[in-house]
Amino acid sequence: MASITAYSVGRLAKYVTESTFRNLRSNVYRSTTRGYSTEENTKEESSEKLPTTIEECHKQLETLTGELNAIKAQAKDYEDKYKRALAEGENVRRRMVKQVEDAKSFAIQSFCKDLLDVADTLSVAAESVPESALGEGGAEGAAAALRSLHDGVRLTRAMLTQVFTRHGLVAVSPLREKFDPNLHEALFQQEVEGAEPGTVVAVSKVGYKLHERCVRPALVGVAKGSS
Repeated sequence: MASITAYSVGRLAKYVTESTFRNLRSNVYRSTTRGYSTEENTKEESSEKLPTTIEECHKQLETLTGELNAIKAQAKDYEDKYKRALAEGENVRRRMVKQVEDAKSFAIQSFCKDLLDVADTLSVAAESVPESALGEGGAEGAAAALRSLHDGVRLTRAMLTQVFTRHGLVAVSPLREKFDPNLHEALFQQEVEGAEPGTVVAVSKVGYKLHERCVRPALVGVAKGSS
């Protein structure tokens, strides 16, 4: 019985030893073959990339220099486009800010235009009664009432002018000034002695501008040269 067991153990040990040796030999062979093939590929790649003569070195250097210059030119082009995009974005931002500011400043433009007729009526009413007529003739009570009405109309006109000024609405009365087609509208031309041609010599209706923007041009008469 003992001899059979020893024989079996011996055969098992021999089998394990031979199997292990075969696996080890095959692994070593595969590793050697793989390393050799990798080394050959590396040598082939290096032999393909590296020039062998001076002429090839110069050619490869020129090629690399050309590629570098092309990359630099492309980078500069991208940088220019980036700067232009930034500048355009900044211009758009400024235009938007300007439009918003203009919208805030000129939001009351139509309202101001509606009040201009009221201002004209008050001016006519205040100037319809001359100062000399306030103390002449009639009863003292009528004269006092007329003066009170006159003073009230003038005070109302002054207050309305202050409100206009506070909101940027300024009167344009260009008497003896140079004619400006952006602010004035010529109704007639006439020869006036001592007045230069193109000078405003009469103002039929006062104009108004809101924050440097003309709301209503002044109706004027302009001097012309002698014929």
